[in-house]
Amino acid sequence: MLSYRHSYHAGNFADVLKHCTQLAIIEYLKKKEKPFCYHDTHSGAGGYTVASAEMQKNGEYQSGVGKLFGRRTGVKMVDQYTDLIASLNPTGRLNTYPGSPQITLKARRSIDRMQLTELHPADYSHLQEVVGKAKKVKVYQQDAWQGLKALLPPAEKRGLVLIDPSYEVKQDYKTVAASLQQAHKRFSSGIFAIWYPVLTRNATEQFVGQMANLGIRNMLRIEHCVLPDVERGMTGSGMIVVNPPYTLKADMEMALPVLDQLLSEGGCGSTVLEQLADE
Repeated sequence: MLSYRHSYHAGNFADVLKHCTQLAIIEYLKKKEKPFCYHDTHSGAGGYTVASAEMQKNGEYQSGVGKLFGRRTGVKMVDQYTDLIASLNPTGRLNTYPGSPQITLKARRSIDRMQLTELHPADYSHLQEVVGKAKKVKVYQQDAWQGLKALLPPAEKRGLVLIDPSYEVKQDYKTVAASLQQAHKRFSSGIFAIWYPVLTRNATEQFVGQMANLGIRNMLRIEHCVLPDVERGMTGSGMIVVNPPYTLKADMEMALPVLDQLLSEGGCGSTVLEQLADE
């Protein structure tokens, strides 16, 4: 499926949740001196220009990072995210928004390695320009699911695997579950962070239940909806984190209320933070 382009959605409320979670996990991994590996299944273009036709078409960033840019919330997890965004926009204006690969590139240490897969030819080319020339970064023009099979486990035996397909194809829900189960068998010590959209409540709960029943221990569900449930359209998003850092739940207990206050529409948002599978 090559029609999806994340550039139209970069910086929206779903990106805020995903990237806050990603950054919190990376900061945890950095606490140990040993290097880690970051694997991104759907890397996209790496970084995005706010003035581009794609980002301006629907202006989704305005309801996400646009509401947070330049703010200090007093919550470490959120402020780490806004500080990183600010560091990429030194003029004080929001000109660029990083994709997941650029966030890791900015936050990692020189000893940490990155492996990125992206199938779309234009996004792959841009990804190479944005992050591909950095040391210890390898970009593959490869199908996400084949990349999980070919590149895991990493030599470091520790790290983060970010899985965030578009879910434009309904089969993606089943593919995510099956691919996670197989990847976890090969890299059981790794942290896996799986993003999902909230489109309808029934479909969301069915997917979350499917993930919880994979037989994988220690899963944390993190969800933020900026609108009440409706029958059509994305009202929120979530992350399912396998082997979450022991600090992540407490971090989210602090961060979710702040994100809900700042991003939810008309005070109608909601959050979920629950353990799906016991440790």
